[in-house]
Amino acid sequence: MFRLIDMEHWERREHYQYYDEKLKCVYSITADLDVTALQKKVKEKHLKFYPAFVYCAARAVNAAREFRMGTDAEGNPGFWDVMHPSYTIFHEDDHTFSDLWTFYDESFSAFYQSMTADMALYGKKKGVKVKAGQPQNFFCISCVPWLNYSGYHTACVDSRPNLFPILTFGRYQEEGGRMKMPFTVTIAHAAADGYHTSKFIQDLQKIIDEAVF
Repeated sequence: MFRLIDMEHWERREHYQYYDEKLKCVYSITADLDVTALQKKVKEKHLKFYPAFVYCAARAVNAAREFRMGTDAEGNPGFWDVMHPSYTIFHEDDHTFSDLWTFYDESFSAFYQSMTADMALYGKKKGVKVKAGQPQNFFCISCVPWLNYSGYHTACVDSRPNLFPILTFGRYQEEGGRMKMPFTVTIAHAAADGYHTSKFIQDLQKIIDEAVF
C-alpha cells in the first residue's frame, strides 16, 4: 500500500520541497561493510552469498521509511509499506546483464527460495527486463563482483530523480583477518539526508553481523 505524506506535519517538508523543486540532485555514499559473519553463515549452510546479501539489504530498506519513498500519479510524495528488490544477473557467455525482481518476504527461507527460483528460471534469458510484472514499489541493487572499489557513482539524467535507492556492492576481500566489501548507496536528496543514509548503512551492518537465518 502507498501512503501519502501529511505535508503539513512532515518534519522534512521544507527539505523535500527544496531538493525536489530547486536543487534536484542525487548523492552517493560508499562504505566498507564487514561481511565476515555473513560469509561464514553462508558457507556453513551451503547458501549462495548473492541472494543472502540481497535479503539483508532488503530488510534494511524496509526498516527505513526514507528508503521506501515514492510518488503517486499526481507527483505527491508518500511511503510504500514494502519495497521489493530489483537485481541484476550476469550472462557469462556474452558479458551482458538482465534485470530481475523478486517479492520481498520477511522470512529469509521464503525469500531465498523465491529469489533462487527466479534466478534459475530467468537466468539464461537475455534482455534488460526478463521478468514481467515488476511492481512500482521496488529498489535497485546490483553487484560488481570483479572489483573491490573505493568509490562508485550512479546518476540518472532526468528532470526529477527517482526517490527509490540504488544499491551497489563489489568484491569482498580479506583485510586484517576480516572480510570487507565495498557498498554504495545512491539516493535522491529529496528522499534522504546524510543522517538517514548513514543510519541505513549502520543498520545494514548490524543485520549482516547478526546473520539470523
